[in-house]
Amino acid sequence: MAEAARPYVPHDLRAPRRDSRPAPISCFTGHQASGIRAKVLQDVQRPAAAMAAEFADGEVGTRHCHRRAQFLFGLTGIMTVITDGGSWAVAPQQALWIPPGVMHQTRCWGAVSLRTLYIEPDAAAGLPLTCQLMEVSPLLRELVNEAVTLPVEYDVNGRDGRIIDLILVEIGRTPVLARSAPMPRDRRLARICEALLRNPGDNQGIDHWARYGGLGRRTLTRLFRQETDMSFAQWRQQIRLMEALSRLTAGEAVTNVALDLGYDSPSAFSAMFRRTMGLSPRDYLRWGEPGVGAMHD
Repeated sequence: MAEAARPYVPHDLRAPRRDSRPAPISCFTGHQASGIRAKVLQDVQRPAAAMAAEFADGEVGTRHCHRRAQFLFGLTGIMTVITDGGSWAVAPQQALWIPPGVMHQTRCWGAVSLRTLYIEPDAAAGLPLTCQLMEVSPLLRELVNEAVTLPVEYDVNGRDGRIIDLILVEIGRTPVLARSAPMPRDRRLARICEALLRNPGDNQGIDHWARYGGLGRRTLTRLFRQETDMSFAQWRQQIRLMEALSRLTAGEAVTNVALDLGYDSPSAFSAMFRRTMGLSPRDYLRWGEPGVGAMHD
């Protein structure tokens, strides 16, 4: 009896299935290791190169600049970035766009985990020409998290290249935020701000902070608005909000966060959060979950 003919199976179906496990992330720890890696990535022959990095609380980087533009995206902790043109405090789920050649220095408040992309000037055409603070959507967050798993010399014409192309499109349409907590350049004010960044829940009044900075109350009030375009009280609230976002994202209870940040009750903290963010702390965290963000479009 003749052997039955084997059914035709298309080549693509006979190919081994792709491993669905997440690709490992190479993470660089500290400014020295990440700085060495960043220098290597400036010369990669690709439109963009991605890196994951971790920094300890209190780490301070050296003043430096990159040939490429930088998209600095924070997952945890707060990173202050100081440039000749201004200063920014980057909270979790926010990113700072840094154009090519901009001299900057960073400082970490809390353990900082970040994802950063270095983008060729030609590929960054049409993107901001000045530093801009941005709110990162769930889609862009997942794309950037995927980018750090790609080979450095990825296939520009394949899936990996399409991911990078989509990231550049999404950065271009990402809403720009007002500076959430601009850092003043006056050294006396900066000393006050650094103390509050170390302990956002400190409830001492403006007279105490004026003495701490070595200036009068009226001078503090005038200079603070002049340098940050915010009142001292508004700035302190923004710092508390960023600290809250960092800790809530890490899974801490709303009650613990509220009391540690100096609020009389969780309800008072939630009311502030809703006024500022437009939704409650719990709804904010749900919005960041995959597939939930569309509910708030």
